[in-house]
Amino acid sequence: MTALSLVIRHEHANDAEAIERLHARAFGPGRFARTAYRLREGTAPIAGLCFTAMVATYLVGSIRIGPAEAGGRLLVLGPLAVDPSFEGRGIGASLMTACLDAATEAGHGLVILIGDAPYYRRFGFAPIPPGRLNPPSPVDPARFLWRELHAGAAATVAGNVTALRAR
Repeated sequence: MTALSLVIRHEHANDAEAIERLHARAFGPGRFARTAYRLREGTAPIAGLCFTAMVATYLVGSIRIGPAEAGGRLLVLGPLAVDPSFEGRGIGASLMTACLDAATEAGHGLVILIGDAPYYRRFGFAPIPPGRLNPPSPVDPARFLWRELHAGAAATVAGNVTALRAR
């Protein structure tokens, strides 16, 4: 396998169309019905915390994160997408690291997501205790995950998770 000339950079405003095409390739047309999309519905990603992966001028990966609340502020991560033809090369891990590092440096305390626990465990995510946070629609509890970015942040939230709407 040849090494990629991969560049991880902040998402730019003009990346939106390429990111939508990436999401279509990675997740297919049924993606809008998933609970993970419902959790983020209507929120605007936080520009300084969203990243893309580029190989030359081709966008091969993206990660977004947006604001939410549940009795206190938190972040909702997703989607994390990698072009199917570039999977297995560490692009998702590079995007996760950039995003979580930026969120930590910006002073955010807690990140939640809906995803594959074995994949996200390596980034410090763990299942949310049952009944602690309630997503907007049913979700497999084993896939409803959180990670503290600062100790004690999980104690500041409880109840219904609501994405903070874009203004």
